[in-house]
Amino acid sequence: MTKKDLIELVGKKANLTNKAARDAVSSFLNAVRDSLKRGEKVVITGFGTFSVRSRATRSGRNPKTGEKITIAARKAPGFTPGKTLKKAVR
Repeated sequence: MTKKDLIELVGKKANLTNKAARDAVSSFLNAVRDSLKRGEKVVITGFGTFSVRSRATRSGRNPKTGEKITIAARKAPGFTPGKTLKKAVR
C-alpha cells in the first residue's frame, strides 16, 4: 500500500474529499515525525509504538577497498507492533 492508496482508503472510509483525506494523513505522519524528532515515543494502542533507537559506534569495511572504517553512532526510528496487530497478521 502506498501513501496515495492510504489517502484514498481514508477518504472512502471516513467519507472525506481527497483533499481532506490527504490533509488528515499528512497531519498524522507529520505529528509522528515531529514527536520522534523531539525524542518522544508515539504509542497507538492496539497498533504499535514508534520510538527513536540509538545505534552504537561499530566497525565496518569499505566494500570497494576492503579498508576498515568506523561507522558513527546515530539515532534511527523504530517500530514495535502491538499485540492486536501481531494477532491480526498471524
